[in-house]
Amino acid sequence: MESRVEKAVENFKSGCNCSQAVLLAFADLIGLDEKTAMLLSSGLGGGVGRMREVCGAFNAAAIVVGMKVGSLDPNDRQAKKHTYETVQKVAEEFKKTNHSIVCRELLGLDKSKKETATPDERTAEYYKKRPCAHIVADAARALETVVFNEE
Repeated sequence: MESRVEKAVENFKSGCNCSQAVLLAFADLIGLDEKTAMLLSSGLGGGVGRMREVCGAFNAAAIVVGMKVGSLDPNDRQAKKHTYETVQKVAEEFKKTNHSIVCRELLGLDKSKKETATPDERTAEYYKKRPCAHIVADAARALETVVFNEE
């Protein structure tokens, strides 16, 4: 399988938020067109709406898992279990290179500081101080390892 890690990083560096970058990199493998992937993940960046909660790149990974191994039957407990186990495995893999799946913790931000909804301008300085491109790569790599390793 073509590596999606570089594609996810390229998406991020082209202006996509962290969630869009990851979901767009896997969209064709899970039956999503680019427009749907971009819109579906647009509110998840910055730890969901830039609130610095669960990392947007990881949220996108959970969406990919759901699209790949999820179930349409809301009463199928075994299918839910399998989906949740797969998300947890992706989290474990992601945490091998990151200490958390929480955006503010990954970025080393002060929990008491209120974030604004305004995204930072993407400058050379932004990319120097923010590890987001690496985090996006780690989320894509975790998906490749756990979900797409047999393909």
